[in-house]
Amino acid sequence: MKSILLLTTMMLSLSGCAFNSVFINYPSQIAPVKAQLNSATPQQAAKIVESEITSADGLLYAQEAGRSAQIAGDFEASKSFYQDAVNAYRVFDDKAKLSLTDAGATATSIFINDNVIPYRGPGYERVMLHQYQALNYLFSGDAEGALVEVRRSNELQSSEQARYQKSNKSVQAMANGTIDAEVNKLGKAAGSTTSSFLNAYSYYTTGMLHEVLGEPNDAYIDYRKAAQISPNNPYLQRDLVRLAKQLSMPQYDEFKKRWGDAVLPKKDEGQVIIMLERGFVPEKQSLTVPFTIHGNWQTASLATYFPTKQSVKPGRIQGLGTVLIAAPIANIDSLAITALKEDLPAALVRQAARVYAKSEMARSVESDSKRRNNQTDYASIAMQIFNVISEQADRRSWLTLPEQAQIARSYVKAGSYSVKLDNAVANTIKVETGRTTLIWAIDTGNYTRFYSIII
Repeated sequence: MKSILLLTTMMLSLSGCAFNSVFINYPSQIAPVKAQLNSATPQQAAKIVESEITSADGLLYAQEAGRSAQIAGDFEASKSFYQDAVNAYRVFDDKAKLSLTDAGATATSIFINDNVIPYRGPGYERVMLHQYQALNYLFSGDAEGALVEVRRSNELQSSEQARYQKSNKSVQAMANGTIDAEVNKLGKAAGSTTSSFLNAYSYYTTGMLHEVLGEPNDAYIDYRKAAQISPNNPYLQRDLVRLAKQLSMPQYDEFKKRWGDAVLPKKDEGQVIIMLERGFVPEKQSLTVPFTIHGNWQTASLATYFPTKQSVKPGRIQGLGTVLIAAPIANIDSLAITALKEDLPAALVRQAARVYAKSEMARSVESDSKRRNNQTDYASIAMQIFNVISEQADRRSWLTLPEQAQIARSYVKAGSYSVKLDNAVANTIKVETGRTTLIWAIDTGNYTRFYSIII
């Protein structure tokens, strides 16, 4: 009877946490948000998750709400939601505040699943949070605020990788044949992406902002970092040649030989930069293996990505004179897959501890049953059912991020233009001599939304 009461108490205490993915997978919770963003009324999407920002997974919901408001064009609301996420990351950074709550959540996860642990996003999400916050500031007319955020984004690309390498040393020896196979599978799915912490799209965004705001040396540094990650992007190559020539860099001759001479604007021309984001990042799937230990049923569940990747169509931009074909600068889906691969050894450590703890709980209940003359013990059955049901893979991730980011860039004569991306027509944009018009296009599938600003 005590065992039954204990299990009942555990189930009731967790029922209030269902929306935080303890028993209900996270992708199904965010499906209505993505559907709203891919409709004619994206303004409603942020409201779906806004109330959850105060929950244990508030950081993740704040990121989703911020991105949802941003796609809808409400940059001020997005800025506020993103600031909530930034504040949550700062709490995680404060180890003194984190130690007790984090230890308790980790201990609880051993008996339930990893979804009990409050969400701390992988490094690439934190980098993109500051990148997107910079764009919020920029489209709100605060260029200085944008620069602060892009500098923070750059710093994080280094500090997050250092944090990962330090925390991963203690679990690297846990790999076995099964986990090696899963790591290799994820590695193939990620393609050429070798680190989730290095994002060419973020570096390009920071470089672009540095350049248009009068810091060409910083822009050159960021473009070079972006080119090391995404070496085949033709627009990035042209930027490097042009800046190397303008700044009299020693690499100019080498760049000129590889990519051609620099293209510079004419006196009556302005610059148009297109940043195109397409689709949504894929959802994590669950890899579950049932088995028995001492005659009791157990399951082990890990998050994974299934190989369903399809090529993303390059954007075709018309209306600026020459037709521009956008080129990929970053595959965000590859960053997500690589981040999961990096986290897999630590997840395996927690999984092993959980299997052991649940097995011991089941054996303890079974032993009590035998001491009571082998009578049918419903608590033992309930324990096995609870162990199977509660074993849910942690499928949480920032799901309103794009699948891929593309860029295009061109000099055009000053004037007004009606720009068309594939079959979607943007509002009329203006180009001014000697200035830059930034067009941000967000394609969610059925709809493409355009935002532009002259910098």
